[in-house]
Amino acid sequence: MSSRSHRPSPLALVLLVLLAEQPMHPYRMRELIKERAKDRVANVAQRNSVYQTVERLDRVGLIRVRNTAREEGRPERTVYELTEEGSRTVVAWLRELLSTPATEFPAFPAALASMLIMEPTEVAECLRTRADVLERSLDESLAEVTGLPRIFGLEEEYAQAVGRAELAWLRSVVRDFESGELTWTHEKLLSSAAGLTD
Repeated sequence: MSSRSHRPSPLALVLLVLLAEQPMHPYRMRELIKERAKDRVANVAQRNSVYQTVERLDRVGLIRVRNTAREEGRPERTVYELTEEGSRTVVAWLRELLSTPATEFPAFPAALASMLIMEPTEVAECLRTRADVLERSLDESLAEVTGLPRIFGLEEEYAQAVGRAELAWLRSVVRDFESGELTWTHEKLLSSAAGLTD
């Protein structure tokens, strides 16, 4: 993570941006991520993930300890701040991430590439379920950001565009399964595979 040429984790990027606003302790960082709904772009489900990422950022010199403080009735908290290198790095990361498409390897395309071992009717049902869950999730997420100035919801706007495109695609694929246009048998797949190896 010390090199500006490396792509950061989403959580590292979000933490550096928070520290660009002001110094703070990891607990406050995690709370702000959740309050601002940035937990949709950076995984903070595991409490330790913020602390572990902060430790890595500190170790590579992108942030440093500013001070430790103890409020009455609370545990001691370490407050971190961005270093000059951290300020340069976060801007470099943002420039790269905003301007350069990356090859990513999400699990869903891998599942699509591997689904042929299942029966077509079962695949269709799985995709129908995925579409229903995705639609509910998109509707709920949209409701949470409605009314905010657009600049604070661009990541959700992007997620909605991608999600709605995926939803339309899923519904069309399910229709193709239902019509029989998209189907297979294991016997035909085995013979096709045998023909590929000849």
